[in-house]
Amino acid sequence: MTSSRRVIIGISGASGAAIALEMLRMLAALQVERYVIVTRGAEHTIDHELGPDGREQIGALATVEHPQSDLFAPVASGSFSMDAMLVAPCSMRSLASIAYGTGEGLLCRAADVTLKERRPLVLLARETPLHEGHLEAMLKVTRMGAIVSPPVPPFYAGLTDLDDLVRQTAARALATAGIDPQANLRRWQGATEQVVSPLLKGSEPA
Repeated sequence: MTSSRRVIIGISGASGAAIALEMLRMLAALQVERYVIVTRGAEHTIDHELGPDGREQIGALATVEHPQSDLFAPVASGSFSMDAMLVAPCSMRSLASIAYGTGEGLLCRAADVTLKERRPLVLLARETPLHEGHLEAMLKVTRMGAIVSPPVPPFYAGLTDLDDLVRQTAARALATAGIDPQANLRRWQGATEQVVSPLLKGSEPA
Protein backbone atom coordinates (compact mmCIF):
# COMPACT_ATOMS: atom_id res chain seq x y z
CA MET A 1 0.00 0.00 0.00
CA THR A 2 1.35 3.39 -0.95
CA SER A 3 1.92 5.90 1.85
CA SER A 4 0.90 8.93 -0.23
CA ARG A 5 -2.26 9.62 -2.18
CA ARG A 6 -2.38 8.92 -5.91
CA VAL A 7 -4.77 10.50 -8.37
CA ILE A 8 -5.19 9.99 -12.11
CA ILE A 9 -5.93 13.12 -14.13
CA GLY A 10 -7.26 12.34 -17.59
CA ILE A 11 -7.41 15.23 -20.07
CA SER A 12 -9.64 14.75 -23.11
CA GLY A 13 -10.11 16.98 -26.13
CA ALA A 14 -13.09 19.01 -24.90
CA SER A 15 -12.68 22.70 -24.10
CA GLY A 16 -11.47 23.46 -20.58
CA ALA A 17 -7.82 22.39 -20.39
CA ALA A 18 -7.20 25.18 -17.87
CA ILE A 19 -9.24 23.23 -15.31
CA ALA A 20 -6.89 20.25 -15.53
CA LEU A 21 -3.86 22.51 -15.24
CA GLU A 22 -5.27 24.13 -12.10
CA MET A 23 -6.09 20.73 -10.61
CA LEU A 24 -2.52 19.62 -11.14
CA ARG A 25 -1.21 22.75 -9.43
CA MET A 26 -3.46 22.12 -6.42
CA LEU A 27 -2.57 18.45 -6.19
CA ALA A 28 1.13 19.26 -6.40
CA ALA A 29 0.78 21.73 -3.53
CA LEU A 30 -1.11 19.07 -1.55
CA GLN A 31 1.71 16.57 -2.27
CA VAL A 32 -0.65 14.16 -4.00
CA GLU A 33 0.94 11.97 -6.69
CA ARG A 34 -0.38 12.87 -10.16
CA TYR A 35 -0.69 10.30 -12.96
CA VAL A 36 -1.56 12.15 -16.15
CA ILE A 37 -3.06 10.88 -19.41
CA VAL A 38 -3.50 13.30 -22.32
CA THR A 39 -5.53 12.22 -25.35
CA ARG A 40 -4.63 13.16 -28.92
CA GLY A 41 -7.55 15.60 -29.08
CA ALA A 42 -6.42 17.19 -25.82
CA GLU A 43 -2.99 17.90 -27.30
CA HIS A 44 -4.62 20.27 -29.79
CA THR A 45 -6.98 21.82 -27.24
CA ILE A 46 -4.17 22.48 -24.78
CA ASP A 47 -2.11 24.22 -27.44
CA HIS A 48 -5.10 26.30 -28.56
CA GLU A 49 -6.38 27.28 -25.10
CA LEU A 50 -3.22 27.43 -22.96
CA GLY A 51 -0.69 28.61 -25.50
CA PRO A 52 2.63 27.14 -26.65
CA ASP A 53 3.89 26.44 -23.12
CA GLY A 54 0.65 24.88 -21.84
CA ARG A 55 1.65 21.34 -22.71
CA GLU A 56 5.02 21.82 -21.03
CA GLN A 57 3.35 23.11 -17.87
CA ILE A 58 1.10 20.06 -17.68
CA GLY A 59 4.03 17.70 -18.22
CA ALA A 60 6.08 19.44 -15.55
CA LEU A 61 3.27 19.08 -13.00
CA ALA A 62 2.79 15.37 -13.61
CA THR A 63 4.44 12.94 -11.21
CA VAL A 64 4.15 10.41 -14.04
CA GLU A 65 2.69 10.89 -17.51
CA HIS A 66 1.53 7.92 -19.55
CA PRO A 67 0.88 8.06 -23.30
CA GLN A 68 -2.74 7.48 -24.33
CA SER A 69 -1.53 4.53 -26.41
CA ASP A 70 0.22 2.76 -23.51
CA LEU A 71 -2.27 0.10 -22.45
CA PHE A 72 0.51 -1.61 -20.45
CA ALA A 73 0.86 1.37 -18.07
CA PRO A 74 0.40 0.58 -14.36
CA VAL A 75 -2.84 2.61 -14.21
CA ALA A 76 -4.39 0.14 -16.69
CA SER A 77 -4.53 -2.48 -13.93
CA GLY A 78 -6.68 -2.61 -10.84
CA SER A 79 -3.75 -4.04 -8.89
CA PHE A 80 -2.04 -0.63 -9.06
CA SER A 81 -3.17 1.34 -6.00
CA MET A 82 -4.99 4.60 -6.83
CA ASP A 83 -7.26 6.81 -4.74
CA ALA A 84 -9.37 8.47 -7.43
CA MET A 85 -9.55 9.53 -11.06
CA LEU A 86 -10.83 12.73 -12.63
CA VAL A 87 -11.35 13.40 -16.33
CA ALA A 88 -11.13 17.16 -16.83
CA PRO A 89 -12.48 18.14 -19.18
CA CYS A 90 -14.44 15.07 -20.28
CA SER A 91 -15.57 15.06 -23.91
CA MET A 92 -18.79 13.29 -24.88
CA ARG A 93 -16.68 10.81 -26.87
CA SER A 94 -14.65 9.89 -23.79
CA LEU A 95 -17.76 9.78 -21.60
CA ALA A 96 -19.54 7.44 -24.04
CA SER A 97 -16.47 5.19 -24.26
CA ILE A 98 -16.34 4.97 -20.46
CA ALA A 99 -20.09 4.37 -20.19
CA TYR A 100 -20.08 1.55 -22.72
CA GLY A 101 -16.72 0.05 -21.72
CA THR A 102 -15.03 0.25 -25.10
CA GLY A 103 -11.59 0.72 -23.54
CA GLU A 104 -10.63 3.29 -26.17
CA GLY A 105 -7.07 4.21 -25.21
CA LEU A 106 -5.48 4.40 -21.78
CA LEU A 107 -7.73 7.18 -20.45
CA CYS A 108 -10.89 5.12 -20.91
CA ARG A 109 -9.16 1.93 -19.77
CA ALA A 110 -8.00 3.63 -16.56
CA ALA A 111 -11.54 4.95 -16.01
CA ASP A 112 -12.92 1.44 -16.55
CA VAL A 113 -10.46 0.11 -13.96
CA THR A 114 -11.47 2.87 -11.55
CA LEU A 115 -15.12 1.84 -11.88
CA LYS A 116 -14.53 -1.88 -11.50
CA GLU A 117 -12.39 -1.32 -8.41
CA ARG A 118 -15.15 0.91 -6.95
CA ARG A 119 -12.90 3.94 -6.67
CA PRO A 120 -14.10 7.55 -7.12
CA LEU A 121 -14.39 8.59 -10.77
CA VAL A 122 -15.36 12.21 -11.49
CA LEU A 123 -16.16 13.24 -15.07
CA LEU A 124 -16.25 16.97 -15.82
CA ALA A 125 -18.55 16.54 -18.80
CA ARG A 126 -18.08 19.49 -21.12
CA GLU A 127 -20.87 19.92 -23.67
CA THR A 128 -23.98 22.03 -24.19
CA PRO A 129 -26.73 21.68 -25.17
CA LEU A 130 -27.17 17.98 -24.60
CA HIS A 131 -29.06 15.50 -26.76
CA GLU A 132 -30.63 12.22 -25.70
CA GLY A 133 -27.51 10.18 -26.44
CA HIS A 134 -25.40 12.38 -24.15
CA LEU A 135 -27.96 12.09 -21.36
CA GLU A 136 -28.26 8.31 -21.75
CA ALA A 137 -24.48 7.92 -21.50
CA MET A 138 -24.40 10.15 -18.41
CA LEU A 139 -27.16 8.12 -16.77
CA LYS A 140 -25.45 4.84 -17.62
CA VAL A 141 -22.06 5.86 -16.26
CA THR A 142 -23.71 7.31 -13.12
CA ARG A 143 -25.45 3.99 -12.48
CA MET A 144 -22.05 2.32 -12.78
CA GLY A 145 -20.70 4.47 -9.95
CA ALA A 146 -19.12 7.49 -11.65
CA ILE A 147 -19.98 11.08 -10.76
CA VAL A 148 -20.83 13.34 -13.69
CA SER A 149 -19.88 16.85 -12.58
CA PRO A 150 -20.20 19.49 -15.31
CA PRO A 151 -17.97 22.52 -14.65
CA VAL A 152 -20.80 24.82 -13.55
CA PRO A 153 -19.59 28.16 -12.08
CA PRO A 154 -20.40 28.75 -8.37
CA PHE A 155 -21.47 32.38 -8.76
CA TYR A 156 -22.42 32.52 -5.07
CA ALA A 157 -18.69 32.38 -4.26
CA GLY A 158 -18.11 35.97 -5.43
CA LEU A 159 -15.95 35.04 -8.41
CA THR A 160 -13.60 37.86 -9.36
CA ASP A 161 -12.36 36.80 -12.80
CA LEU A 162 -11.95 33.83 -15.14
CA ASP A 163 -8.94 32.54 -13.22
CA ASP A 164 -11.01 32.51 -10.05
CA LEU A 165 -13.79 30.63 -11.84
CA VAL A 166 -11.33 27.98 -13.04
CA ARG A 167 -9.79 27.72 -9.55
CA GLN A 168 -13.14 27.13 -7.85
CA THR A 169 -14.23 24.64 -10.50
CA ALA A 170 -11.04 22.64 -10.03
CA ALA A 171 -11.29 22.76 -6.24
CA ARG A 172 -14.91 21.60 -6.24
CA ALA A 173 -14.07 18.68 -8.52
CA LEU A 174 -11.23 17.56 -6.24
CA ALA A 175 -13.54 17.73 -3.24
CA THR A 176 -16.08 15.62 -5.11
CA ALA A 177 -13.37 13.01 -5.72
CA GLY A 178 -12.58 12.90 -1.98
CA ILE A 179 -9.45 15.07 -2.12
CA ASP A 180 -9.61 18.00 0.30
CA PRO A 181 -8.56 21.14 -1.64
CA GLN A 182 -8.19 22.98 1.67
CA ALA A 183 -8.16 26.78 1.35
CA ASN A 184 -8.53 26.62 -2.43
CA LEU A 185 -12.25 25.97 -2.11
CA ARG A 186 -14.67 28.69 -1.07
CA ARG A 187 -17.37 26.83 0.81
CA TRP A 188 -20.95 27.99 1.24
CA GLN A 189 -21.37 29.66 4.63
CA GLY A 190 -25.02 30.54 4.33
CA ALA A 191 -26.65 33.71 3.03
CA THR A 192 -25.25 35.92 5.77
CA GLU A 193 -24.50 38.76 3.40
CA GLN A 194 -25.07 39.60 -0.23
CA VAL A 195 -22.24 38.61 -2.54
CA VAL A 196 -22.31 40.08 -6.03
CA SER A 197 -19.73 38.49 -8.29
CA PRO A 198 -17.67 41.04 -10.24
CA LEU A 199 -18.28 38.74 -13.22
CA LEU A 200 -21.95 39.67 -13.02
CA LYS A 201 -21.55 43.43 -12.55
CA GLY A 202 -23.33 45.34 -15.20
CA SER A 203 -25.83 42.52 -15.69
CA GLU A 204 -28.18 43.58 -12.89
CA PRO A 205 -31.70 44.53 -14.05
CA ALA A 206 -32.32 48.27 -14.46
